[in-house]
Amino acid sequence: MRHILSGIALAAGLLLGAGAPAVAQNPFEPVVYVNDAAVTRYEVQQRMRFMQVLGAAGTDAAGAEQALIDDRLRDFAARQAGIEVTDEGLQTGLEEFASRAGLGAAEFTAVLERAGIEQQAFRDFVASGVAWRAVVRQRIVPGISVSDAEIQQELTRRIETPVVTRVLLSELIIPAPPGQEDAAMARAREVAGSGPTEAQFAEAARRLSASGSAAAGGRLAWIDLENLPPSLRPVILSLSPGQTSQPLTVPGAVVLFHLRDTQGTLRPGAREQVLDYMTLRLASAAEAAALAARARSCDTLYAEAGGAAAAIQRQTVSQNAIPGLIATQLASLDDDEAAVVNYGGSADLVMLCSRQPALLAEAEAGVATTALADDGVEAAVPDEGALPSRDAVREEIFNRKATAAADAYLAELRADAVIRRP
Repeated sequence: MRHILSGIALAAGLLLGAGAPAVAQNPFEPVVYVNDAAVTRYEVQQRMRFMQVLGAAGTDAAGAEQALIDDRLRDFAARQAGIEVTDEGLQTGLEEFASRAGLGAAEFTAVLERAGIEQQAFRDFVASGVAWRAVVRQRIVPGISVSDAEIQQELTRRIETPVVTRVLLSELIIPAPPGQEDAAMARAREVAGSGPTEAQFAEAARRLSASGSAAAGGRLAWIDLENLPPSLRPVILSLSPGQTSQPLTVPGAVVLFHLRDTQGTLRPGAREQVLDYMTLRLASAAEAAALAARARSCDTLYAEAGGAAAAIQRQTVSQNAIPGLIATQLASLDDDEAAVVNYGGSADLVMLCSRQPALLAEAEAGVATTALADDGVEAAVPDEGALPSRDAVREEIFNRKATAAADAYLAELRADAVIRRP
């Protein structure tokens, strides 16, 4: 779906490209049965064209056939669960899908029809998706939960991960003059679908690319991320080093990018920590050590301290605001671990309750993180490096778990299904 807009532009190429290819086989004969539900040759042809318009994977016969098999499995699961797609539900799904291209369902259907794709192919595709979402909501969603610890872990991971500022790319630009768009897209998909290594991508660039970088295997020098077009940045940032993008359509060409490496910097303040800790002044280091040995956590320290519990001090502060000797001891402690600071005539028992990045502590306290203009008006440009809210992270983790569980259930359906060819 990422390239749906450019894919729709490609529909004109599909129209000009040719009519339906001449085939000897009956286009409506089944090519595969899934639990006795047939997939016809015509459906495969329609799905191939549909995926081409979307700029998505599955534009060859094998990919289109597998997608239709999966749709039959999804439909089977919906029937087993007693789920039916209503006319209203289907229409809502059609409108939602078309809106991703900035169109209404009727307009989107007209674009598809001009590309030789019947309305029924679009409706069947969306109906399977609507039914499957209902299956997921009924069967999978109730069993998914996201804990506060998972959210904390994900936010901590993001804080500790450098924000990408520079990328090392290779490019492959395949000419796509009028009437040859399909052939160019097919070549690009063949390269991207092979999961090329850097060397394999370079070989393909030398062979296919019309760019000036072709002789160098498409290799480009380091590029500042901010120098890339805004629409291209999310595409590149979605890649890990060693990965190749899906084909991107531009006027007169189809483009692939291979990410070779990245450079980045940590967010400001990413190394700062906020510590929740307890201290208790005692008469001697021996007494403090004995109490430290008995206490198992910050919660049990009060009970173990007995009459001295009232003197316990607990505070949550930035690490740079903690007295030096205590800070030194805390630096080596894990949560609920204690140590002793010996002053000679007295001693402090020090116990770490928790530590977290200062950026998280600020977010939880509602501290503003966006810059303010000189006149006090909040800057209109969003901070791309800002941390997401806890609610946004919760939703992201939830969706990730739901997707993984749905994929696992689909694989289970596939393993249990009777899939046969005529």
